[in-house]
Amino acid sequence: MKFSPRSAWALPATFLMSVIGASAMAAPPKVLDGVLVGPADMTLYTFDKDSSGKSVCNGPCAGIWPPLMADSTDQAAGDFSIITRDDGAKQWAAKGKPLYHWSKDSKPGDRTGDGFNKVWQVARP
Repeated sequence: MKFSPRSAWALPATFLMSVIGASAMAAPPKVLDGVLVGPADMTLYTFDKDSSGKSVCNGPCAGIWPPLMADSTDQAAGDFSIITRDDGAKQWAAKGKPLYHWSKDSKPGDRTGDGFNKVWQVARP
């Protein structure tokens, strides 16, 4: 493979962007307009059937309600903790309640999952 000065910069730049992107995706929840949001300011939800510190939304459920995943370097702080899912992956929780996105929300500010099946609620601080 032939390297040029231009291609020599491509690999470090790609690596840097992947690191920046990974840390942005693993950011802890924050409050926006009175609700908790994740990366890209997308609304977060809680599931009434979860017990404190335990997610029961796995398999197909997690495809529709994607968990707010935590990175291995993330640290719990204040009301935000990190739980371990059944598959061993880490997920953010607020006051012990696991946090999820709703696959039907398409832009920041959407809250179309609030009250879904009377068991999904917008996560509030």
